[in-house]
Amino acid sequence: MNSNFDRNLSSEDLMRRRATILQRLHIDGILLLLLLILATGSLFILYSASGKNVDLLMKQASSFGIGLAGMFIIAQFEPRFMARWVPLAYVGGVGLLVVVDVMGHNAMGATRWINIPGVIRFQPSEFMKIIMPATIAWYLSNRSLPPRLKHICISLAMIIVPFGLILVQPDLGTSLLIIASGGFVLFIAGLQWRWVIGAVAAVVPIAIGMWFFVMHQYQKQRVLTFLNPESDPLGSGWNIIQSKAAIGSGGVLGKGWLQGTQSHLDFLPESHTDFIIAVLAEEFGLVGVCLLLLVYMLLIARGLVITVQAQTLFGKLLAGALTMTFFVYVFVNIGMVSGLLPVVGVPLPFISYGGTSLITLLAGFGILMSIHTHRKWMTQA
Repeated sequence: MNSNFDRNLSSEDLMRRRATILQRLHIDGILLLLLLILATGSLFILYSASGKNVDLLMKQASSFGIGLAGMFIIAQFEPRFMARWVPLAYVGGVGLLVVVDVMGHNAMGATRWINIPGVIRFQPSEFMKIIMPATIAWYLSNRSLPPRLKHICISLAMIIVPFGLILVQPDLGTSLLIIASGGFVLFIAGLQWRWVIGAVAAVVPIAIGMWFFVMHQYQKQRVLTFLNPESDPLGSGWNIIQSKAAIGSGGVLGKGWLQGTQSHLDFLPESHTDFIIAVLAEEFGLVGVCLLLLVYMLLIARGLVITVQAQTLFGKLLAGALTMTFFVYVFVNIGMVSGLLPVVGVPLPFISYGGTSLITLLAGFGILMSIHTHRKWMTQA
């Protein structure tokens, strides 16, 4: 009898049952599909960008697997449960940043990693990209909105602590993303426009102060190279010049997979990390770049839908901040590689090689799934 009943189900009923299964697993089907598309495409691009390095490809695939498992696990927890642990996560994250500054692992002139020999090497600053907006969202969700001056100052103090610790590593790109992630929460919480305008007006004097008292010589050189890459074509301007050459040579349809010359002939440094979109543009052309941007836009649009539909203030603030931070991630990397922004060492989400960054991004989307699917579950319960 059950088999006859199943045969009589309409396709619409079957779709409802499938959606219910995803809902019970607290998985957002649209986000999962888009993430799997990015994961599959990124492995093809990374294989070419790394010079057919299978070991590196397997490491990235393993990171994807770990990240997806973490995303599924995080999605099972209710946002209210997460909010209880946010203060402890913030203290732990700041503690790890202190450990990095005191006894961290040095690579390429920067101390950004904690290295446990034979076990793991990870970058604590990546975790702060999630912990920071979650902390500000937790703090403001328990206060009246729009936030008052006192609450704004306390929020800024909580942002400045990890910002300063990351800045001295030095890692200007990540430190600016930390400020952006916390600032987005304040903005979504209803920050009055006079504060927003004041913050924008303060950018110039702050930038001048950082130039003279904070930025390292290589960071200043990156800004000068951004203004005039041809001033040192064989030195600091090499990366951006070769990146532009790779993007331009791809044309509309590209040269074909594994047929790029800039990366395979080692003209393009860091082709598998920060500058990987130049490899994509050379081999798949404008069409390939537009398809990637389309997937990114759909991810951001879905994140904004989840933000609007969130039932709790904590969920709304956190979902909005995570979505906008992801947008900044994409914007900064593409702007950097195409010469529209200075080089600051921000990877391309889900495409660039990097385990800690990848796992952190997937954890962020796990939080978005939790906010959305638990909302639906409560509505229908």
